[in-house]
Amino acid sequence: MPDPFRRFVDPDVDLHVPRQRREMREAPWRILGVIAGGGALGALARHGLAEAWSPEPGAVAWVIVLVNVSGCALIGVLMELLPRLWPSSRLIRPFWGVGVLGGYTTFSTSVLDVVTTVRAGVPHLALGYLGATLVGALVAVWVSATLTGRALDSARKRCRG
Repeated sequence: MPDPFRRFVDPDVDLHVPRQRREMREAPWRILGVIAGGGALGALARHGLAEAWSPEPGAVAWVIVLVNVSGCALIGVLMELLPRLWPSSRLIRPFWGVGVLGGYTTFSTSVLDVVTTVRAGVPHLALGYLGATLVGALVAVWVSATLTGRALDSARKRCRG
């Protein structure tokens, strides 16, 4: 009989490693709880920024580009820190990565802004907004992950030598 919780297993968990198999035996409620709590915090942070820098009616919400790019930069940092500093923690990634940063970033709002801008008759602005969001987010993840990895490697070398 298939395990009903199988769909909640982290994709990077190796079930051939006995220590990691425990995830299959535990109910996901604790993980879902930290995701929900983190998501609420991230969404509140995004909402606060959007309210503080809300655009004029009919204008593009560039603050959403800033939110998405900064959120992706933080995801890049987190993904480098987690395996090196907290490899056995099961709740840090769901709380910060999926919850806080997942609630903070909002690519669906970006798409809605693009559609609204096209409908307003300014397709070149919509294309620029879409490009800034996508390219900015991808570059932010890559740069932040690269710089964080280099900083951690450098710190490790200093500690050893």
